[in-house]
Parts: sequence; structure tokens; C-alpha cells
Amino acid sequence: MTTIDKSTFVFLKKLKENNNRDWFTENKPQFQIEQKKTKEFYKTLMERLKLHDSIDAFKFFRIYRDVRFSKDKTPYKTHFSGSFSRATKRLRGGYYVHISPEGSFVAGGFWQPNKQDLLRIRKEFEMDTAEIRAIINDKTFTKHFGKLQGESLKTAPRGFDKEHQDIDLIKMKQFIVVRNFSENEVLAPNFLHEIDASFKAMRPYFDYMSEILTTDLNGVSILD
Repeated sequence: MTTIDKSTFVFLKKLKENNNRDWFTENKPQFQIEQKKTKEFYKTLMERLKLHDSIDAFKFFRIYRDVRFSKDKTPYKTHFSGSFSRATKRLRGGYYVHISPEGSFVAGGFWQPNKQDLLRIRKEFEMDTAEIRAIINDKTFTKHFGKLQGESLKTAPRGFDKEHQDIDLIKMKQFIVVRNFSENEVLAPNFLHEIDASFKAMRPYFDYMSEILTTDLNGVSILD
């Protein structure tokens, strides 16, 4: 599969209108058809991705929602999604694709970095942001993603100067890149190409962050 079928969006829209177990059970054969086609699209995308990055895992997420701790008790997601993990400890970051009539997008980066990684990133930014700013201000990056996104603290993290010239980056808790797609863009024949182009545009950012997170502040590898 090299395209997303319109029937997939039709099914997801109907599921949103009828998000209950009886309707889903009755329409499960159609769900299985749409799921299979979409999963094949992701597999095709992974083969494209492997041509310019090392990928060791692909995960296609289940349609069933975990409602145990949610106020929203609707049992099913109204989107398809999947992720691709980079291979080895030296390659950090991951790719994500979200297909939904309510808003499709591709994303990548560092959603919830652990405490150690977050401190390492902040220490790097405290020391020098010339390289990261060159990456996120590059015309290819801004064309695909606009700007680096993610939640930030309201003030400087403990141990950092609130007057630091790069405090905008130091305050960040997440480091995410996102490109949104309209329904027409998702259904277009070149959608696979556009996703792959965005994944390629993530590489300088991923390579930079991988270098930071696998070395100490002196640039010495911390990997065995």
C-alpha cells in the first residue's frame, strides 16, 4: 500500500459517531479491512525509512482505548497510529505517524525525556546553542515543522540562570517536531513521499540530539 484509502477515513468517521461495542462488533469485518490496509501502508513507509535511517522496530498501535483512568469511557480510538524506533543505543529519537479525520500528523523527537537525559540536554544548551539553533532555523526544518515544540517550565530550572540568553531552550521539558496534514493531503497520491521527506528533514535534529545523549559534556562517549 502506497496510499491511504478514502474508505479508511469513512470508517473512522463512522466509528466516532458510533463509538460503542455493539456497533464495532457489527462492523468489525470492515475495521479489519481498513486496519490491514493502513498497516500495510506503514510497512511500506518503513521500507522507505530504512533507505536513509537504521530502524529496528515498528509498532502499529491497537484500536482499543485504555479507559481505566480516563473520564472518557468510549472504548475505541478514532485514529490509526504507529511508530518507528531507531536502531542501537547510539541513535536516539523516534518517528510517529497519526492518521485521523480529526487531524493527521507526523511527529518525532523526545516526548518525555528521563531526568538524566533532560539535564544533559539543558547542560548542552547552557554551554552552546549555536548548532541546535542552526538546525531548527534551517529552511528545510522550518518548511516541514515550523518550530521546535514542547512544554516548557514557567521559569528557569533549578541550577540554571533565569537571565541566560538561551533560557527559552533551557526551560523546555519536551523537544518535539510536528507536521500536520489535511484530509486531502493524506488522501493525495504523494502522501507517502511527503511523510518520508519530513522524516528525512528530522535527521539533522536527531543526529545532533543523539550525539548529545551518548556523550558527556567533554564529548566523550558514555556508551560501553
